[in-house]
Amino acid sequence: MHQERPSSEPDEVELRDKARPLAAGAFDVVALASSAGGIAALSEILGNLPGDFPAAIVVVQHLDPRHRSLMADILRRRTPLEVVQAAEGDHIRPGKVFIAPPDRHLLVNPDGTLSLSQSELVHFVRPSADLLFESVAASYKQRAIAVVLTGTGSDGSMGIGAIKKMGGTVVAQDQASAEFDGMPAAAIRSGNPDFILPLDEIAAALVTLVMKERAG
Repeated sequence: MHQERPSSEPDEVELRDKARPLAAGAFDVVALASSAGGIAALSEILGNLPGDFPAAIVVVQHLDPRHRSLMADILRRRTPLEVVQAAEGDHIRPGKVFIAPPDRHLLVNPDGTLSLSQSELVHFVRPSADLLFESVAASYKQRAIAVVLTGTGSDGSMGIGAIKKMGGTVVAQDQASAEFDGMPAAAIRSGNPDFILPLDEIAAALVTLVMKERAG
């Protein structure tokens, strides 16, 4: 005989929903990807976001896997946002930046937790922007933004297709302002970016996109 659970016990759906950040804006997650020249580009963007930015931020930056990364320490000094190197099982939350560790793929799960993986390289890189974007698209659908910044190669150009397919928004740095234009150029060629912007306009665009519901 089936016995109903007491009403005080949350069901699985409720638990999953509670794990998601209670975003005050139009988007839950902003995923940023960069490679060569990326630390300067990320510093520019994160340094111009407000401390009460109401979305979580996840970052893939291609790093030398042989050395411990100081990237979180560097970016922490340049932004009012909290910046940490991502760890397995972390819960994303608004106003916090999670950086992929060297040599680990970073994935965002539907319950708002992070997973790290040392699975095979994707297009010769780990962490992979494509995998991050695909996981964000699957988990947050139309409430996700992907941003492709300076870098060599084409990482991210496939993942932004998943973001677009699920109704999310894609931003690409324009080639003129990119220190290395391989990644932005590949993203632009895909036809998926909704906005192609110089580096110094991306932070303001993110504020407008994410915080527009709060303003309304």
